[in-house]
Amino acid sequence: MVEVARDLVGNIERSLAPPGERSKAPRGSRMIAGRDLYDLASLVLLAVLAILVLTTFRDYAITNDEWIQHRYGELIVAYYRTGFADRSLFALYNLYLYGGLFDSLAVLLGHVVSLDIFDLRHLMSAAIGVGGLGAALATARLIAGPRAGFLTGVALAVCGSWYGTMFHHTKDIPLAAAMAGAICFLARVARDLPRPRLRHVIGFGVLTGAALGVKVLALLLVCYVPVAIALNSPAHWIRAPRDAMSFMAASLLQFIPALLIAYAIMIIAWPWSALAPLNPIRGLISFGDFGYDIPTVLDGHIFRMATVPRWYVPTYLLIKLPLLMLAGTALALMFVAVPSLAQEEASDRRRREVALISFAAFFPLLCEAIAHGPAFCGLRHFLFVLPPMAVLTGIGLDAAVARAAAWRRPVAAALLAVIAAGFSWNALMLYRLHPYEYVVYNPLVGGLAGASRLYATDYWATTMSEAVDGLEAYLAKTEPVVSRDAHHVYTVAFCGERAAFLKRAKPHLHWSKVWETADFFIAPTHMNCDLNSRGKVVATVKRLGVPLGYVKDQRMMIAQRRRG
Repeated sequence: MVEVARDLVGNIERSLAPPGERSKAPRGSRMIAGRDLYDLASLVLLAVLAILVLTTFRDYAITNDEWIQHRYGELIVAYYRTGFADRSLFALYNLYLYGGLFDSLAVLLGHVVSLDIFDLRHLMSAAIGVGGLGAALATARLIAGPRAGFLTGVALAVCGSWYGTMFHHTKDIPLAAAMAGAICFLARVARDLPRPRLRHVIGFGVLTGAALGVKVLALLLVCYVPVAIALNSPAHWIRAPRDAMSFMAASLLQFIPALLIAYAIMIIAWPWSALAPLNPIRGLISFGDFGYDIPTVLDGHIFRMATVPRWYVPTYLLIKLPLLMLAGTALALMFVAVPSLAQEEASDRRRREVALISFAAFFPLLCEAIAHGPAFCGLRHFLFVLPPMAVLTGIGLDAAVARAAAWRRPVAAALLAVIAAGFSWNALMLYRLHPYEYVVYNPLVGGLAGASRLYATDYWATTMSEAVDGLEAYLAKTEPVVSRDAHHVYTVAFCGERAAFLKRAKPHLHWSKVWETADFFIAPTHMNCDLNSRGKVVATVKRLGVPLGYVKDQRMMIAQRRRG
């Protein structure tokens, strides 16, 4: 035991050493600690996340869009089951513009798994979210080593905009996770151009196809291919344009199998894309011209989705991501842009790879700002930029620790302690917010208290389940079953879709479409929906002392109105 402890301490010291000195540690102990200690920590992190998913996936309520997404999956299955005869899926609102890979797989699994279909969807989505985190971790490890990989995994795990959305953003998380995996394979392919390994090319194709099978925004991955090729062109390509053209042509040819695989998966998972070759492009363009007039909020100002300011998404990134994530991303960009600031000059390959990840993180935001595209629900439609940003975070924090270690190892140890404390604080916030982790805000806006009613919070109305429980508790206390007619029913209206209510409510609670005449009104504080009723507050859903939703008793108010 003493010998093992010595090895552990020695290898922790080795992990704090500058990169050039790490190889001096005894080789026999490397599988216990040192660089491999971070690999072990990464495996533990993934295991802990898997356990959390398995033990908490039932805590998350059905979202406003989920029932219609499930119906879309049913219609896709019916389309294939009837030999393309049942074409109802093309008439279900505008959902034909989206891929249905996740939704149709959930429907098929629902026939063989004895879980409530929405619980199954949440379990599947969360598992995919953990996979996306693993892909980001692997990408950072590939570029900068095990410590960067572990820091990336932790950064994404304690990011409420990722962990809190894993369970019920069943379109955005599968898209983001598949894109994270595709970017990881793209980085591997780019290393070996113009003769990459076939398995990496296939991996990129499969995950690109999976992403396209969820949402057409995954066409961004196709844009990343020429960028990866250009960044990995020979150093002398500027002086030898013929060699550069030859390299790029040979490299592009290597991606043809990947693109064919991706296309095949896409047209299977997204039937509308198979009806005409240009439909994917039409689908992408259509997202900028939706006919819906969805309201959203930014700093207390109400905007329609088509008129949000260009800084809408960047603002939400700044105020929702952990501060360490923002700092780590900035450090990665700084150390690569000015390599002399790092302990040792960043290798050309690392700088190229970080440039590729940076492009994946910020190019979509730039496109959104320049095109002035529609946006709503905060970061919801841009969750796919979080894994690349987490990769930059891990690389940036790792470089900062290495730079500190080159100066004084105790300083590096202190920096690691600060990083651990920061991430622990983020984890504590998520614990206190459970199961509403996705409403988290960082101190730049005063946390959740500062963001309440000024920014998007519970836009999915996931407080519904807890609010219904609060209503039941109120009725049990004030009107117990023994004191009322056994057949008496109460009408309940709310901001949101009725699926979550119907799943949670007992038989004596009936959904009401007209909230003005309902006995009770349930509403989240998001977009001030709760202010639509002046009824008596009888239950409150709170986190961190901030109200997220209310239950209001409207019976006295209605009676007074009738008396006139």
